[in-house]
Amino acid sequence: MILTYEFLANWLRARFADSERGASLVEYALLVALIAVVCIAAVTILGKNASNKFSSVGTSIG
Repeated sequence: MILTYEFLANWLRARFADSERGASLVEYALLVALIAVVCIAAVTILGKNASNKFSSVGTSIG
């Protein structure tokens, strides 16, 4: 039983202790979330401005 525990503990240490994939994955996820928020904000602001411009052009044509 103790040998199994030691094997498992050593394997987990070797597998996950030196790996930085989890940290970089979190960083990439945060970057993607930040980019998404900026894109949504830009589309919202530009969408309102474009809508106002189209309304203005539509009323001046009609």
